[in-house]
Amino acid sequence: MAKRSTTIPYSFVSLNGANGAPLYRQLYDELRTAILSGQLRAGTRLPSTRELAADLRVSRNTVLNAFEQLLAEGYVEGQVGSGTYVSRSLPDELLHARTLDARTTRTPRAGRTLARRATSYTHARVNVSRDPQGTRPFRPGTPALDAFPCTLWARLLARRWRRPSADLLGYTEPAGYLPLREAVAGYLGAARAVRCEAAQVIVVAGSQQALDLVARLLIDEGDAVWLEEPGYLGARAAFKSAGARVVPVPVTAEGLNVQAGAESTPEARLVYITPSHQYPMGVTMTLGRRLALLEWANRAGAWVLEDDYDSEYRYVGRPLAALQGLDAEGRVIYLGTFSKVLFPALRLGYMVVPPDMVEVFTNARGLASRFSPTIEQAVLADFINEGHFARHIRRMRALYAERQAILLDAAARELRGLLELQPDAAGIHLVGRLPAGVDDVAASRAAAAHGLDVQPLSSFHLKRGGHGGLLLGYAGFNERQIRAGVRQLAVALRSVMRDKS
Repeated sequence: MAKRSTTIPYSFVSLNGANGAPLYRQLYDELRTAILSGQLRAGTRLPSTRELAADLRVSRNTVLNAFEQLLAEGYVEGQVGSGTYVSRSLPDELLHARTLDARTTRTPRAGRTLARRATSYTHARVNVSRDPQGTRPFRPGTPALDAFPCTLWARLLARRWRRPSADLLGYTEPAGYLPLREAVAGYLGAARAVRCEAAQVIVVAGSQQALDLVARLLIDEGDAVWLEEPGYLGARAAFKSAGARVVPVPVTAEGLNVQAGAESTPEARLVYITPSHQYPMGVTMTLGRRLALLEWANRAGAWVLEDDYDSEYRYVGRPLAALQGLDAEGRVIYLGTFSKVLFPALRLGYMVVPPDMVEVFTNARGLASRFSPTIEQAVLADFINEGHFARHIRRMRALYAERQAILLDAAARELRGLLELQPDAAGIHLVGRLPAGVDDVAASRAAAAHGLDVQPLSSFHLKRGGHGGLLLGYAGFNERQIRAGVRQLAVALRSVMRDKS
């Protein structure tokens, strides 16, 4: 087949030095589009790089780079001593594609099928939305990002990057960077009375990944799982997505009502619990209930999943010992996260599993996402081992106690008769009780209209009913934000009261 020579004017090529993309990339995109749309047909000879550069008034290197990319991807082919031609090996359906514009993408045909388990993800969402105006008061779970020692962290990070070893840049163990696992095991033993070796610690991408691993490894479809009522939404979503039958078990002033759970669902496969500082109510599980739970789990052959999400922040006395430290039968899996004590974007957490479960959890961790970024793990290990972590927690404990006091003072001044707040000896949020009959969902929406992010207590319940309330996080907000936020909350709640009356 004879090659077609071309003298076509390249009027379809439009290069703009101000659009941010390199000129060679713009030229590549224009030529690729012309080839795929049929403007440049198979076998068409392209101008020489020198000729095209002169026509387009760009450097020859720009054209060379564009041609090299097209050649590497098979859109053009070179003939020694003859020139560059549009490839003849492109599939006919690609050569006559009508457009590359994503706006013309066809609507998927009806009847697409997913795996049966995929349907459980339809409503199993985890709140990951980002407010374009920044985090608004009083979003729960937000630490004091303004008080994080960024300069120190940057120095530790730069030190690691200055002379990184091969084990920091290559593949590593799915269970995590060993020095970090050793540091976590040492910290948990001293601060939380957790009994474990470094080999039992598995580094994960936050507690939500740990929940997903537990759900996939320990729960079969249809298994019953006890969940605190009210309880953590992320845990509920993980268990439901695994096909579990989530059973709400009431929480009283003493913590999870073990007897109620045993009477309603004695065949439960797993129990999810936040014993040190129940989420969201903030109560601490008594020793009697902890021992009763472990005794029942041993008899029933059930697993206990202990989520110790913010135990570092206790303002009265010393941090409480973990439930895991009382477990003599290896029924407890312990979860922790650095999102609340450092910053959420770090995406590092950990789980402590019984020795006989290490291999299966490590393999599952590797299949989920290979391993967490090693450099960040190494920096965190340095942060802990050099004493910065303990100092940061001490500073934050004092700061959060102060911010809770500010919130309580502002509420006493502005929210009397609108929202009742009581002090909490631990944690980074408070639960406020609304007057009887006031819809907490409506209150939450009204607060959002006034620039606030407060969550309705009813959203944490599986069963309807109960007294309405609002969750107010305070750790991540300074005095000015807290006081201004409380004033706006008062305006929002008064509007709800007026509508109710």
